Amino acid sequence: MLTLIAHGLSNTEICARLVVSQATVKTHINRIFAKIDATDRAQAVGYACRNDLVDGG
Repeated sequence: MLTLIAHGLSNTEICARLVVSQATVKTHINRIFAKIDATDRAQAVGYACRNDLVDGG
C-alpha cells in the first residue's frame, strides 16, 4: 500500500485498486505511518523513496 501512496493514488483510488473499503485503507495507512514514524503522506513517500520501495519513474 505504501507504494500506491508513493505513486500518488488517493485513498479512493487505493480502495478501487485493492477492492477494499475506505475504512480498511485508512486503517492500513495509519498503521504504516506508525511503523515508519511518519505523520503524513509526504513523509511516507520520502521513506518509500529512501528505502527503494518505488522506482524513479
